[in-house]
Amino acid sequence: MLQGEMVEFGKKLKERQIEEWRGYYINYKLMKKNVKQYANQIEAGALERRHVLKDFSRMLDNQIEKIVLFMLEQQGLLASRIAQLNEQQEAILEQPDISKISELREAYREVGKDLLKLLLFVEMNAIGLRKILKKFDKRFGYKFTDYYVKTRANHPYSQLQQVFKHVGLGAVVGAISRNLADLQDRQGSYLSIYDQPALPLQEPVVDSLQSAVDRLTHSTNFLEFLGQHALIMHDELPSVVEEHIDNQRYHFMSLILNLANTFLYMVNTYIIVPTADDYSTSLGAAPTVCGIVIGAMAVAQIFSSVYFSAWSNKSYFRPLVFSSIVLLIGNAMYALAYDSKSLTLLLLGRVFCGLGSARAVNRRYISDCVPLKIRMQASAGFVSASALGMACGPAFAGLLQTNFRIFDITFNQVTLPGWVMTIAWACYLVLLSISFIEPACEIEVDDAPEKSSAAKNDKLEKGLAQPLLMSTEHEQDDDGDQECDASEEAPEESRRPANSLGAAYRLLTPSVKVQLLIYFMLKYAMEILLSESSVISSYYFGWTTSEVSIFLASLGLTVLPINIVVGSYISNMFEDRQILLASEIVVFLGILFSFQFIVPYSVPQYVCSGLIMFVAAEVLEGVNLSLLSRVMSSRLSRGTYNGGLLSTEAGTFARVVADATITIGGYFGESNLLNLTLIPSLVICIGSIVATCCTYNSLY
Repeated sequence: MLQGEMVEFGKKLKERQIEEWRGYYINYKLMKKNVKQYANQIEAGALERRHVLKDFSRMLDNQIEKIVLFMLEQQGLLASRIAQLNEQQEAILEQPDISKISELREAYREVGKDLLKLLLFVEMNAIGLRKILKKFDKRFGYKFTDYYVKTRANHPYSQLQQVFKHVGLGAVVGAISRNLADLQDRQGSYLSIYDQPALPLQEPVVDSLQSAVDRLTHSTNFLEFLGQHALIMHDELPSVVEEHIDNQRYHFMSLILNLANTFLYMVNTYIIVPTADDYSTSLGAAPTVCGIVIGAMAVAQIFSSVYFSAWSNKSYFRPLVFSSIVLLIGNAMYALAYDSKSLTLLLLGRVFCGLGSARAVNRRYISDCVPLKIRMQASAGFVSASALGMACGPAFAGLLQTNFRIFDITFNQVTLPGWVMTIAWACYLVLLSISFIEPACEIEVDDAPEKSSAAKNDKLEKGLAQPLLMSTEHEQDDDGDQECDASEEAPEESRRPANSLGAAYRLLTPSVKVQLLIYFMLKYAMEILLSESSVISSYYFGWTTSEVSIFLASLGLTVLPINIVVGSYISNMFEDRQILLASEIVVFLGILFSFQFIVPYSVPQYVCSGLIMFVAAEVLEGVNLSLLSRVMSSRLSRGTYNGGLLSTEAGTFARVVADATITIGGYFGESNLLNLTLIPSLVICIGSIVATCCTYNSLY
């Protein structure tokens, strides 16, 4: 464990403050001490709760006002300096002088560096406010944040918005960017940065400013939005030593093989969906037994996720090898069940496939072994590989329309998915053995605090340019942050990662529980749609396996285009919580429209409702996991029982319940299957919308 992981937020805030601005930061230590005193006084009966709320609100208002007034003062000074530089620029451009242009460019860069300091100041205070509000809620029942944010953030005189929306700072960033662009040698071009927004300005200080603004606003782009789907959580800001360790552990081909494992596993999951009902029927079972066949893999994954997560604490190569071997055996068993006439062998094959689920290892490898500068790209690659596998699985199934025998072994549309995946995992195992390099073990270091304020500021400025996912860790509630005075140390136990699912569950606040409920809901709805598609479409429309495959592959192919739209545009126009609630409502409408209200049930109704539900659920997944990473305790960013494992378990359990619902619904006849399976989806969706509204003000 690196020592940097042991440092509480209060100490980090003190260490990272800009010395000359020290008196203008949030007094986190004092406020935390008061929270503790309030709790003691209420327990002793010496103070009423309403007096606590009034006193703490007034204290927060004073702290925020202090921060905002200083921020506005500094913002005015920066604007004044830019105005003076603009006057110099006008004079220089009339009589161009290369040396003076270079000096002016450097002057603009100096203003940019000072703006970086101000952005850092705002960011650290915003984190402190989030943390103290969460700490207060933890003591007094999760009520205060809703009241405070609702009354302050939505008021016309809101100062809270100045901190969290940093009103006006974007204009200063724009002024610096535009003037630096104008001072570049444009070789006679009359174009400005506004004419070519797609071409980035080649200025490191502008890149750093833009990264800082993105971190502060949670503004994002397609790559970052997609990367958030992976829920790959990180612990605090990295140190120079940690980044060096990352570089030592990174190997490009190993990362590609890790992503290939993700792709193949998703193909393996969905390649049987179009033919699972036919396979069940061929073995003498009802078509709706396909729910059990598909869900058997998810049942096993509930358990495999835990032991793979624990295994990845020690190794990455061995669990990937084990995963490949188990999946190879599982797919062979699945394929051989046809000639053996054994439903049991079929189910065991799928269970084996689930026991080989190494998604926890895939996530952990990216989190632990990929350098920070490309971790966002790797996270996006993980999600893209999953989405591509989800689309390719049914598409491959649609291509395997043949029937022949070799050595008394049947190769047809129901067995070929098993044989194709057996060969695929055998090839992957060979490549893994040849090309994968086990990362070096982590090195324990003593990351001594830097004494030089100049070096400290330089390090902080570099930290501002880090990817968006890193900012989520600042905002997470650090349960190890318990010091109330300079001499008090947080107990080591309170800083350790959770050591069991029970311990992890106890770290979940209502906001986190609601986000996990939403994740459960969207995975449940998607599983119902995908797993019963073959039965429903065959019963109502007489679709063939190829037609079902085309429908499912088309749904899967919408994932990346939708994420481009949301990540590049929608997420920059609306808050995550607004997109979250809107997406839940659209999922609700998609489910509602899917019911069979009229006869006959039409193809346009089924396709359109399924598309609406699936697309809305994909949008919902992105913002849900983004918010989950921000509200989840930092103790869940590492160890076996981490945030990624909890989300995987929630999603996997949803798939298990959904597949069981399909099988149970089948006992009431195929004519009733559609409506019976949609009713639970509708109820859970309504519950998640209500829960979101109840915790809406804490999702910021």
